[in-house]
Amino acid sequence: MISLGFRTLLAKEVRRFLRVPGQTLGSPLVQTALYFLVFGWSLGARLRDVDGVPYARFIVPGLVLMGVILNSYLNSASSLFVMKLQGTVIDILVSPLSYAEILGAFVLAAALRGVLVGAITFAVAGAFTGFEVAHPAAALALVALVAVTFAGLGVASAIWAQTFEQVNFFPTFVIMPLTFLGGVFSSVRMLPRPLAVATRLDPIFYMVDGVRAAMLGVSDASPLAAAALVAALAAAALGLAYGLLRSGWRLRG
Repeated sequence: MISLGFRTLLAKEVRRFLRVPGQTLGSPLVQTALYFLVFGWSLGARLRDVDGVPYARFIVPGLVLMGVILNSYLNSASSLFVMKLQGTVIDILVSPLSYAEILGAFVLAAALRGVLVGAITFAVAGAFTGFEVAHPAAALALVALVAVTFAGLGVASAIWAQTFEQVNFFPTFVIMPLTFLGGVFSSVRMLPRPLAVATRLDPIFYMVDGVRAAMLGVSDASPLAAAALVAALAAAALGLAYGLLRSGWRLRG
């Protein structure tokens, strides 16, 4: 049975990002439109298609995941870190909520924001390329797993970080480089060999490729292997966040 405390914390976290829709939902819409116009239209006029898919449509899964990844991470990381700075996180830790419930509320709220941004991104892109999806259930499941993965990493990062600069280190110096290297705007077969090898070592490549396989029916790697890797990364991220939360490290002063 879902406890009242869990529902209350989850509702609080959801209301927190819904209070500023321009920042949490409107900004990704504008960014997606710009990415799509710059890359989809300008490069699409030259590349025409990739693996038989129009280039503008080929980049849609990557754009969806960019929004999902960044917003899932930033929501849980910023919320928990601010609570840590204000000292209010102690109130949650001494409440009757279990550590699993606390983690679940933060992760679910952040994943919801990520999925909402992904849906907005898909809606904007779909206005240009159409809304057909090859395997809707698989696409939604993979997007949700990716959102949970980075929401969990956001919780872990907030516990580890002691300054806002440290909170922003991960998205600036890890997530964004890996995302751009992860096949968002190109097939791995289009890259020179050294860059292609580096791309295949990038875990975000398999996330993008898995969602692309589910949405478009084309991929550079095995869709089943990509799904297994995403599930494993989600479990690892949640395990790390749970372990840090349970230890109370840097949370109890």
